[in-house]
Amino acid sequence: MIIDKLNSLKTEYFRFGSGSRPLVILPGIGLQRVSLSAAAVKNTYKDFCDDFTVFVIDRREELPERCGIELFADDVAAAMDALGIGSADIFGASMGGMIAQLIALRHPEKVDSLILGSTLARPNPTSEKTIGEWIRLAEEKDLDRLAQNMLPKLYTPRLADQLLLAVDLLFLNVTEKDFERFTTQARAIEGFDILDRLGDIRCPALVLGVEGDKVVTAEASREIAAQMNAELYIYDSSHAHCVFDEDRDFQKRMLDFLLKRANTESNR
Repeated sequence: MIIDKLNSLKTEYFRFGSGSRPLVILPGIGLQRVSLSAAAVKNTYKDFCDDFTVFVIDRREELPERCGIELFADDVAAAMDALGIGSADIFGASMGGMIAQLIALRHPEKVDSLILGSTLARPNPTSEKTIGEWIRLAEEKDLDRLAQNMLPKLYTPRLADQLLLAVDLLFLNVTEKDFERFTTQARAIEGFDILDRLGDIRCPALVLGVEGDKVVTAEASREIAAQMNAELYIYDSSHAHCVFDEDRDFQKRMLDFLLKRANTESNR
């Protein structure tokens, strides 16, 4: 597994796997850099390693005070160029799904297929309320209250309770700069609204959501899939927003979708 920074923006990424097909994973918003979870991500996506080389790409190191999702999408496209990735299957989780949608619109030549997990294409009352609360608590640099607000919305009760017991260890090295990066990313979501443009995305797509999602709602996944004419699967309410972290079925559906598409291409 390689963890490194690339280009003048110092965009951090890591990669693993030895397959011939590139898969780019774009994570959701977080308080810390994605490299800190590299071992866990590699374990979660271990079944992809034979068929894919997986690249997990973070946001750039230095973020402007005000920016939009467009900046993150353009940065990923530039990172792919720097890594020699002409095009790839792209999976975006939560905020990463917003970035993935814009890459498909702004850089369609970069996208072979899209997988969008627990994401949205426009704000809704649930997302506005939830993200607004996170911004306020991050600006106050109140780690305990931010964790108490975020974790039960992101994970199922059992895992959320376990993580809350370990907050001090989980976020041991969170800095003032980490809070600022989090806030900048969260604010970028506020003006994001591309639902009426999704019909321009032509690549194959799989959309996965969760009934009762406390961050973006399941309806957000449904309207994305409808606009894109994409495959759709909604997990029941026993799951939570971060189903992509908690349930192996998510990775199985991803892999089935990707391999089915690859087999279809090879038989043409």
